[in-house]
Order: sequence, then C-alpha cells, then structure tokens
Amino acid sequence: MSIKNIVLFGETGAGKSSVVNLMAGKEIATTSLSPKRCTSKWEEYHIGFNGYNYKVFDTVGLEDPQLGIKEYLDAIVNARNLIMKLEDEGGIDLLLFCVRAERVTETLQNNYRLFYEWLCEKKAPIVLVLTGLEREEHMEDWWTRNKAAFDKYGIDVQGHACITAANELDGRHQQLYEESRQLVRNLVRQHTYGRSCGWKGGGWLRRFMGKLRVSILGNPNKKYTKSVLIKRCGMPQEAAVELVSWHVGELRQKKFA
Repeated sequence: MSIKNIVLFGETGAGKSSVVNLMAGKEIATTSLSPKRCTSKWEEYHIGFNGYNYKVFDTVGLEDPQLGIKEYLDAIVNARNLIMKLEDEGGIDLLLFCVRAERVTETLQNNYRLFYEWLCEKKAPIVLVLTGLEREEHMEDWWTRNKAAFDKYGIDVQGHACITAANELDGRHQQLYEESRQLVRNLVRQHTYGRSCGWKGGGWLRRFMGKLRVSILGNPNKKYTKSVLIKRCGMPQEAAVELVSWHVGELRQKKFA
C-alpha cells in the first residue's frame, strides 16, 4: 500500500505538533505550552495506524505578518521549499489546516488563501482540525455555532474534526483525547485512502519560476504576483516585494552559477 503525504499548516500555537502526536499515538513531535514556535523548519514524521501509512510534514507556524516580516517570510519560503520537494516525491495527498478554536479572523483567512490558494492552487484536498475544545460539553457544538464564520471568510474545506490535542491525565480529558485521536484518524483516512488521488504537482510555483527564468528582468508577472499576494492573501506590501525579489534573486544565482 502506498504512503500518503500530509502537510499540516496553521498559526503558531494552533497545536500542529500536538496533532502529530495525537495521530501517531505517541510523543514523536516536540510540543510546548508557550505561544512561541517549537517548529523552526518543517519536520517529517512517519506514522502508521489501522494498516495505513503516512508521511506527515509539520510546517513552521504562519504568524500575523505585523508581528515580524522576517519570520513571516521565513515561514512562507520554508513552506514553498517543502511543497516543491513534495512535487518531486509523489505530491500532496492532504492539507491539514490546524486552527485553534477561537474567534475566526481575517488572519486565518489570509493564511488559508496563502497556503491553499497561492502555494497549492486549490488542487490539494484540504480539511480542518479545530483544537482546544476540551472545555466544550460536546466538541462538535463549536463547529455548529461557528461554521457560518468560516463560510463568511470563504474558508472552504472538504471535512473537519473538532478535537482536543491536550493529553491530560484525568478521566474526562483522557476520554476526549482518545475520542479526538479516532476523529483525526478517521478524517485523514477518509480524505487520503478514501479518495482517488491528491495533488501531484505541476503547480503555480514551478510555472511562475519558469516564466521568471525566461525573462529574469522586467517580467510583468512579478507585478501581478505582488498584487495577488497583497490583495488576495493580505500580505503587507513590504513582504510581497521582498518575497518576489527573493524568487528573482534565487533564479539569478542559479542562472549565473
């Protein structure tokens, strides 16, 4: 049976590394109670359950760019490098958008657009994992109350799971944690092995870089790309300019190497 590639993305503090551990059934990813990053570069984990096998990639947290342009751009470049790597290694079978169950904001919408629409061209299957719901009497109730906010912001996914990724010792929390493990595993299996295929590459990034390679200077695509990043993905102009300039600089180095 083939191994499926899963990419986790979301803001720092959303619980991505904890979801990796939840899915694996053991502590294989570093976690922290601090809001600071515990993942500085994408990490790869091999996970198997119920006869299915996965490579799970935990990405750097997508911060609000106002908190630091450099960290924000580092996270995007890191994600871009991972996606291009996976394009050469079988593609992406599932995007797992990890969101802490709080107020739905424009930053959440921008992260969705940046990763799903811009980096992956809306071609990879995408699901939501909503964390931090251990205080809900029934975890799924949160989605019932808040689904309209996701619709309002145009965050369209193929499935979701309302969970807790906090591995507490007391009876109720432990019961919810085990329930959450099954919910996430079912969601992942349904949207990987339960469908024909994921996204096998040939994406926007390669086409964009190919066009830049043809005309390294003055390519009108650079202006269009900056416009998309600013208007559609909510990226500050400074970050958009720097990201496109980074692409161009990388291509120059390859051209004259």
